[in-house]
Amino acid sequence: MNYYPARQFCLKCLLTLLLIISCVVASFAYLSFNPLALFTKQALGDIATYTARFFPPDLSPLFLQKVWAGLLQTLAISALATVLASIASLFLALPAAGQLGPKVKAITRFLLNFLRSVPELVWAVLMVLAVGLGPFAGTLALALHTTGVLGRLFSETLENNPPQATQALRLAGASNTQAFLYGAFPGIYSQLLSYSLYRWEMNIRMATILGFVGAGGLGQILYYELSLLHEQQASTVIIAMLLLVVGVDMISNKLRREKMHSLG
Repeated sequence: MNYYPARQFCLKCLLTLLLIISCVVASFAYLSFNPLALFTKQALGDIATYTARFFPPDLSPLFLQKVWAGLLQTLAISALATVLASIASLFLALPAAGQLGPKVKAITRFLLNFLRSVPELVWAVLMVLAVGLGPFAGTLALALHTTGVLGRLFSETLENNPPQATQALRLAGASNTQAFLYGAFPGIYSQLLSYSLYRWEMNIRMATILGFVGAGGLGQILYYELSLLHEQQASTVIIAMLLLVVGVDMISNKLRREKMHSLG
């Protein structure tokens, strides 16, 4: 029978735990956040009354046709933005991974940090001011932010990839681009695809929110209906958003499983 020595008292661990608890308690006090206020009789009654106004959803053919057009627009915005961002990220991955020198790496990393540090809603507001209301602004906003995210992920994936194949191609006279396409890309393709599909799922959700600032899609319809207090119409839009997100998640998961199965 093996005997293990008792774990010694960890003063540092205790102090860290007390510090975390103190920060949480201080945050609740500073924000005047009282979760129990949600469970008062009046609050529960108000929630139930307002929720009941969303039912039954508006299933009239004319409104369903409008929602269907918004759903397709949201799907197109997210898909096109993800494709554009993936292509841009592939070109930025090389310099961001240090393949073109340390100075170019620093500049590219700064650009990627800037693109992803600006939230999608801020990009959407800027693009609406630049190109006007509509799905074009939403596509640009998502593409810019997603380029910053995927560019960083792609570059880190490239840095962690074994460099032997790339170095061998360079010694044989291949350029940096050729070495990447024929040496590194086949080994990291599945991971890049997984990152891109995951961002597409996130962009679907974000594309619905961007409509609140005039960037098109289901979000714009939802904002319009809620502004007019058309809760039943808003309920139909929310259900369409839910079905779209679930459908895209299923498609994305299936594509990832098929890709992993093909790789053995």
